[in-house]
Amino acid sequence: MSQKTFVIGVGMTKFEKPGARDWDYPGMALESGTKALEDAGITYDDVEQAIVGYCYGESTSGQRAVYGLGLTGLPVVNVNNNCSTGSTALYMARQAVRGGLADCVLALGFEKMERGSLGVKYTDRTNPIDRHVEQMVQARGWEGAPPAPQMFGNAGREHMERYGSEPDHYAWIGWKNHRHSVNNPYAQFQDEYSLEDIKAAKVIHEPLTKLQCSPTSDGSACAIVASERFVDERGLAERAVEIAGQAMVTDMRSTFEPSPIKIVGYDMSREAARRAYEEAQTGPQEAQVVELHDCFSSNELITYEALGLAEEGEGHRLVDEQAVTYGGRWVVNPSGGLISKGHPLGATGLAQCSELTWQLRGQADARQVSDARVGIQHNIGLGGAAVVSVYRAPR
Repeated sequence: MSQKTFVIGVGMTKFEKPGARDWDYPGMALESGTKALEDAGITYDDVEQAIVGYCYGESTSGQRAVYGLGLTGLPVVNVNNNCSTGSTALYMARQAVRGGLADCVLALGFEKMERGSLGVKYTDRTNPIDRHVEQMVQARGWEGAPPAPQMFGNAGREHMERYGSEPDHYAWIGWKNHRHSVNNPYAQFQDEYSLEDIKAAKVIHEPLTKLQCSPTSDGSACAIVASERFVDERGLAERAVEIAGQAMVTDMRSTFEPSPIKIVGYDMSREAARRAYEEAQTGPQEAQVVELHDCFSSNELITYEALGLAEEGEGHRLVDEQAVTYGGRWVVNPSGGLISKGHPLGATGLAQCSELTWQLRGQADARQVSDARVGIQHNIGLGGAAVVSVYRAPR
């Protein structure tokens, strides 16, 4: 019988511009892991397994990352799932607890990145997103922008052509997320911009300007997942946030249809959301706060639809209504999202988990969403995996 699973402790570093701080991944992991353990009120000796995610590093960097927390001989599994690496680590930690294999598992993610757009490290073998790029080129041709903003920018173009969204809708999302990050001390950027600033920034791939694109970042985040038995025995119920539903979906046949929206994972996200809602026996209308994968503002808009916040083709209406910020129906990316909080690939999913945990405990300070009882997390990586999680506030 499946067990209930809870996040009992979270922690993260401030996300930084690569090279802005003299640190390495073991120091990042020590900081986020120590914070999570202290938040849970436990020690590393209580942890039975560790799942460690990163994209750029040697094969056993996960072991090296947690040595600063303790040397107890526990199993350490290294995870790389592109931009959804952090949520994949969380997913695996929850699987172990939910399946009764462990009562307390640590999920940790980090990244030490290079400046500039993401590049290819291995040119002597098949690129894992070769089919995605080939399909995009067949559908839209090739322009001079880096592949990622080109793929997600093309998804925005398709939405504009099919459903009538406009460049201003995507610019508003960039404005919103930068504005939210002003109140997040962990965010890479804490500057507020005007909507005109967002629109006037350098164009990366229309409709996307630089201030609508997530940056490369250094940083780490950590979450500790525990069983209901562990929570009850340790008296942690007042701070334990339940992962009430969770699902991972990888590429489907429809991913490779001649549609940029599908190429960047819309159907994966929609199916993962459906499964997570079904397990949690809830839906998006019951949520108050959402952390979703806004690697580019165009992806935030189409993800409104994939998660069921809006009907297909109507995501831009939520922007018109300002339904996805404070005072609206949901607050989406109160952390500032990937666009402004930053995007160290291995840490992103666990930073989203941290933000939702703080929100559902009422500990998010100036960015607190009022009466937050249910939260939704969405994290996606091309090549491809989408993870959607539904959280409930402590009992």
